[in-house]
This record gives sequence, structure tokens and C-alpha cells, in this order.
Amino acid sequence: MGEPVAPADRSPTSDSALDFHAKNGSLERVDLDGTHRTTIIPQGSFVTGKQLVGAWSQGRLYWSDREGARVLSARLDGTDLRDEVVVATDTARRIVRNQCVGVAVDEQAGLLYWTQKGASKGNDGRIFRTSLRTPIAARVVEELWSDLPEPIDLHLDVRAGLVYWTDRGAPPRGNTLNCAPIPPLGAHGAEVTVLAGDFREPIGLAVDTDAGVAYVGDLSGEIRAVDLDGTGERRLIRATGGFTGIAGI
Repeated sequence: MGEPVAPADRSPTSDSALDFHAKNGSLERVDLDGTHRTTIIPQGSFVTGKQLVGAWSQGRLYWSDREGARVLSARLDGTDLRDEVVVATDTARRIVRNQCVGVAVDEQAGLLYWTQKGASKGNDGRIFRTSLRTPIAARVVEELWSDLPEPIDLHLDVRAGLVYWTDRGAPPRGNTLNCAPIPPLGAHGAEVTVLAGDFREPIGLAVDTDAGVAYVGDLSGEIRAVDLDGTGERRLIRATGGFTGIAGI
């Protein structure tokens, strides 16, 4: 994610005194045994990296740049870094409703999805989609859902035609795991189903569609397993600190 910059003339007393818009994000990779840690996107290539997903058939990584107000991609070795969506530039990227967080890719249809969470507890969150097969300058952006509490990470189940997301906004619609049908092209998103609630700022999301289970991590340090059919849930982990992004292998 990079780090915020403190004022040069004084010690910061709160987050509001920090500059979160400095370009100092980076991207690394490591083998699953912890060896061969390598920086593939050097520090300063973007502002604040958020959800990261792999489009393995394309050999590309996609991620949101929150304070950069954009979605980027690169090859797995870090080459061919490019903007896929630029929501805002310059001072407009400081407007919270322009900032991107969650990202998902439908590799079969060539579609990119992302969230813009809006202000904290602001009910101004939105989920968007565009075609990766259209030249970047000509891409049409579809707004699929609006007025959401605060949508964060995304997961697509293309086979079942469903999209899942975490929402860290205010209850009852926020602090939830949500699901809705993937809308046809040109259509607005349908009614949202809340699969689980009472989280403490849920962010991380990993969905095992074969097992019918979603795993949700939140800032209380909990990872919860939620049955996708709504039949139950259970706490897997409770740890000191908080969980943000998670992934399943």
C-alpha cells in the first residue's frame, strides 16, 4: 500500500494530518515457502495498492489503486504496467467517491469489475464494470450498483453467474458479506442478498465455490467461514490485530 507522508514541520496528531496521496506503492512476489522475495513493481509506481487478483489465462495481475483513483494491470513479471481504468486525476483523485478498492476479472468474457467505496459509512459506494477487449480510450463504464454502504473486495463466480463482495459500511446493509446475480451487459444490478452480517469492518474475501463456502477477514482479527447457501457460518480464526486481504489456494 505504501505509507502516508507526515508533515515536514510538525508531528502528526491524527490521520487527518497525514498525506495519503504520495506515490509510494509497490508490488512484490514470493514463493509459497517464503523464498525468492522479489519486487516486481517498484515503489513509486502507484499510490495505494488494494485488492490484487490474477487473470491466469492472460498471465496478468490486476489491482486497484485507491488514492490513485484507478485500476492497473501488469504481466506476472511486472512488465507492461498500464492503467486499465482511470477514474480521476490530479486533485479529483482526492475525492473519496472516486477512489477504487476491490477488483475482479471475468477472463472468459473479458470484463473488469471494481468497487468505489465512497466515504466511510457514507452509503455512496458503487460497483462498476467495463470491457477489457475494448481499447482503453474507448471503454464504456457501466455503473452496476450504487448507494451501497461501503463495498470493498470482490469475487466473481462466473459459472453460477454471481458476484460476491464485502461491505464495511454501517449496519444493517454494511459490515456484511453480500451476493447478487451478475447483470447482463447494459443492465443495472439486481437486488442484493446479505449472506452474513455483524462483522467488524470486513475486507478480505476468498470464495471456494466448489465447497460452497466464503471466507471473510475483518479488522477485529477474525476469519469467518460462511456457507453460500445461507445455512450457517463459523469462526475459523481469532487473532491479535486485523485481517485485510486474504486468498485461498
